[in-house]
Amino acid sequence: MELMKKIAPIQPWEQDSSLFNEIYYQHLNNETETQIFYGGSSSGKSVFVIGQRTVYDMMNGGRNYLITRQVGRTIRNSVYNEIVKIISEWDLGKSFSVNKSDMVITCSNGYQILFAGLDDVEKLKSITPLKGVITDVVIEEATETEYTSVKQLEKRLRGGSEAIKKRMTLLFNPILQTHWIYKEYFENVGWANDQKEHRSENLSILKTTYKDNKFLTKQDVARLENETDSYYYNVYTLGNWGILGSVIFKNWKVATLDDPKDEHYLPAEQRTNHRSGLDFGYSSDPAAIVVSHYDRMRKTIYIYDELYELGLTNNVLADSAKEKVGENYITCDSAEPKSIAELNQYGVSARAASKGKDSVLHGIQWLQQQTIVLDVECINARNEFQTYKWKEDAGGNAMAVPLDKNNHLIDALRYAYESDMEDTWLIS
Repeated sequence: MELMKKIAPIQPWEQDSSLFNEIYYQHLNNETETQIFYGGSSSGKSVFVIGQRTVYDMMNGGRNYLITRQVGRTIRNSVYNEIVKIISEWDLGKSFSVNKSDMVITCSNGYQILFAGLDDVEKLKSITPLKGVITDVVIEEATETEYTSVKQLEKRLRGGSEAIKKRMTLLFNPILQTHWIYKEYFENVGWANDQKEHRSENLSILKTTYKDNKFLTKQDVARLENETDSYYYNVYTLGNWGILGSVIFKNWKVATLDDPKDEHYLPAEQRTNHRSGLDFGYSSDPAAIVVSHYDRMRKTIYIYDELYELGLTNNVLADSAKEKVGENYITCDSAEPKSIAELNQYGVSARAASKGKDSVLHGIQWLQQQTIVLDVECINARNEFQTYKWKEDAGGNAMAVPLDKNNHLIDALRYAYESDMEDTWLIS
């Protein structure tokens, strides 16, 4: 593959193209206007697009990147770290200046990688690189975004020099065929679930799975191949768009709670009837905190903040809990009494949830009788409510047993509302 003029004598990819997964290497110089990389979990798409291709483009000059996610606070521990990791692995530290506090990465040729959350699209208008214009917008976890936000980003790419083709790239694992991304990009080209690639003048789509990622461990492969639920196997292992008929919650909606123009506007000073819950996690499962206000008269739960992170020790978890709930009580999974005791030692007003027979089902039934309003920034809660489902029998019929997946924040929500439920409905 012919490379553009470089500012370094020899680059890692010139010495060894095996640094890349083969299926992505052909897209190193893809200049299509809109590009979609999607598919199953652990397929390596983010490593390639956000890490490898971005650094490659920086070294070859002429491109400025704006890399985004729906919620700005999630960027540092995801896409930002992906780029820093590649710079280190390719021994290019001398060619890049990394501003950790502002999260701006500048190449020695003057081109930059900038980062922004889509939770305030208006701020994107003021983001300007030191040299030239934004040529590339990358949207990680694009299924978290709103249609209007992506259209704003498309406008951001208009104008300026035509010397280098501008590109927008969307990265995601598929969720449901009802998502706007499917309707906007996939329906229009007659996409088939067994299709791997689409190329037209203005749109390229590449679907990949774990089988395209040669860098996975045997344990990674086994975890994906041994998935027993048909929906999760179809979506996260095979990378197909899903159809979810056995979803548990349909009584929820998304709102911008800070926006006076939103019908569900709930200013901070009115969020006084606090309900907070915590589901513990560490390595494979995240620690999950849900923070909400309860309008008992209208039977409406407003979820306005969340925490959803892996690898938090109890002292760090305590700091996050105090930041989110202050001196209010937080009701925790009682399976970890030691962790609850430590949180209290660190100044959190933590208490254990109760337990009882059939408590998960009772809690779900109670929550189904409420109206649940999620703030637009509570992305992880939205993902759980979209995909938390009943188990199915061999015939595909829903059973009265919830599948124990994608339910960390929902479990925390059950803990938070245990005192509001009937006395016989205890929480596990």
